[in-house]
Amino acid sequence: MTADRKPLASYWAPKYWPAWIGMGLLRLVCLLPHRAALATGRMLGRLAHRFGGSRRAIVRRNIELCFPELTATERDALAYEHFEALGMTLIEMGLGRWASDEHLASITRINGLHHLQQAIAENQGVILLAAHFTTIEISGRVLALNSPPFDGVYRKNRSAFITELQRSGRERTVANTIEKRDIKQMIRSLRAGRPVWYAPDQSYNRKGSEVIEFFGVPAMHTTATSTLARLGRAVAIPFFPRRLKDGTYEMTLLAPLADFPGDDPVADTRRYIKVLEDHIRTCPEQYFWIHRKFKDLPDTYPNYYADLAALK
Repeated sequence: MTADRKPLASYWAPKYWPAWIGMGLLRLVCLLPHRAALATGRMLGRLAHRFGGSRRAIVRRNIELCFPELTATERDALAYEHFEALGMTLIEMGLGRWASDEHLASITRINGLHHLQQAIAENQGVILLAAHFTTIEISGRVLALNSPPFDGVYRKNRSAFITELQRSGRERTVANTIEKRDIKQMIRSLRAGRPVWYAPDQSYNRKGSEVIEFFGVPAMHTTATSTLARLGRAVAIPFFPRRLKDGTYEMTLLAPLADFPGDDPVADTRRYIKVLEDHIRTCPEQYFWIHRKFKDLPDTYPNYYADLAALK
């Protein structure tokens, strides 16, 4: 463990006790049969929908912006399903940390693995181009069962304890964790032949980002993927998960983006967004709508989250 990290066992002050109790309860739920565990997650999601007014409003606004063709009733139903998916995310985080390889293999299937295998056989760097779906934690663990070791990108939380929970959980999946701003380390990993699992669909500031439409709505998007691919001498292979109705999972690796990177990082990013939108439409309740996707825009754009009271 590096000098900037402390082991989880060191976080024993009383302020961490609620989180530890929650982790213990999650561990017990993960011992249930798979469908029962997911049902518990759906119930937690329904409770969050009922009592999380401000977050419910954000989800409803995002869905309203991205799916204007839906009726108000349909949008509310999709928001409700999203909260159920968020509840299942909690269970899947536990499964990603504690489930056996045999159990995960029994509830998943993976498509397109040959795209990754071919790129590695040709000594190419590989960016596993992902996105923030509610199934993200379990999807990485499943991929790790079927691929050579890869590194994973994470974002620091304001709480060192939450950051360590996230990192230590992902280290069940990845060879190394890389902080999202550490582009140099990502490039080193790619040049060393280790794929990098990277989800560039959330942009938290304007630096290194451009305004690019997402479902026809202006949003800030990082254009760093092109730089990673060029300097890391890597292909970009979209990797998306989907939770099926029966509680099993389908993971899909698409063919590498052709002629990527091109001469225009914005055009490259648009190509990624188009592929991402296509997958979201197959399971719209599973994308991470609870994030303020359309924040931090330049002042000339609307503040899409200024009038949320009516959506709570």
